[in-house]
Amino acid sequence: MNNRLKELRLARQWSQGQLAETLSVSRQTVNAIENGRYDPSLPLAFAIAAAFALKIEDIFQP
Repeated sequence: MNNRLKELRLARQWSQGQLAETLSVSRQTVNAIENGRYDPSLPLAFAIAAAFALKIEDIFQP
């Protein structure tokens, strides 16, 4: 699954650690999602979308 997580995070000047703290996950999880090694669960995808005030489909594409 492709995603825009890194692009969105950098646009807000957030570190992976800051985003991870916001989402209550590890920095390694954020890194794995950004690099396409891990697809987030649906609740985590909703949390990511909420953190950026976007719809899930605006961040993740199949």
